[in-house]
Amino acid sequence: MNGSGENAPSPRGPTLRPKSMLLGALLAAGVLGWFSDKINPYYADVLTKVGINIILAVSLNLVNGYTGQFSLGHAGFMAVGAYTSAAITLFLGPRLLPHHPMGDLNWATAAVFGGALAAGGVMAALAGLVVGAPSLRLKGDYLAIVTLGFGEIIRVIFCNIPALGGALGLNGIPACTNLFWVFAVAVVCTYVVVAMVHSTYGRGFLAVRDDEVAAEAMGLNTTRYKIVAFVAGAFFAGMAGGLYGHYTLSLDPKGFGFMRSIDIVVMVILGGMGNTPGVIAAAVVLTLLPEWLRPVAQYRMVLYSFLLIVLMLTRPQGLFTWRRKWKQV
Repeated sequence: MNGSGENAPSPRGPTLRPKSMLLGALLAAGVLGWFSDKINPYYADVLTKVGINIILAVSLNLVNGYTGQFSLGHAGFMAVGAYTSAAITLFLGPRLLPHHPMGDLNWATAAVFGGALAAGGVMAALAGLVVGAPSLRLKGDYLAIVTLGFGEIIRVIFCNIPALGGALGLNGIPACTNLFWVFAVAVVCTYVVVAMVHSTYGRGFLAVRDDEVAAEAMGLNTTRYKIVAFVAGAFFAGMAGGLYGHYTLSLDPKGFGFMRSIDIVVMVILGGMGNTPGVIAAAVVLTLLPEWLRPVAQYRMVLYSFLLIVLMLTRPQGLFTWRRKWKQV
């Protein structure tokens, strides 16, 4: 053995290459999207809902799980992104591509749709900045009340914009969402959140969560960290809203109410706060659970609620958490 230790095995085991994993996951999403037309429409519908819920849960986990805040306004950011991207493809798309209907699968429409999703995410991020800058100086229940109020304000605003359908909703949205777009955004969202948290800068998120007073004493600008997490989470919630709108082909302001935010929070809590794999698993399970309960349709939501109560009583730390062993090197 070389005395310098160059040939010695790393105490951390094999080194993971996140960029290679990202490319592999994007390739898998591309293959899934390529064969999406051959998948049973029911299974494609369920997979699409699973992917959208993964984006929402992972992005909220950055705020509620890793940074230790408690936001109840994620559905509001989803609504901002949904209406922004739908307005671009519905009103601006035909002007940009007069000879290519937005529902057609080609590079031109894909570019417009991708730009619309990005614009929806940016608008949602700006909304997150506007809400987060003044409100993230609050903590706990006070922050939850402020974000809850924001979500309701957004819903009421969209109810009173006739150009976007008002209370009747926005209809006729092009059918642009497919499995590739959904899972490509889900992969990128997961990669960005994990990369942020495990970076040198991202350790500040964990410090804010563990002890905000101690983090401030060490010189960290805790408000800035909370705003960064809030804006990043809002961006991906906006993109999820855009995917949702271009899949359902209509948007109803009632669909972005308080209960939608609660559904996303339940996924984060059930998966384990600050546990990305667990949150993804919880998003999958809670999306599939109502489908599994379809044989007892009249009791489906009662059983769904009962199972959530049992899980929270038996696993208050989260259903998909496990003890991690960190090795000192």
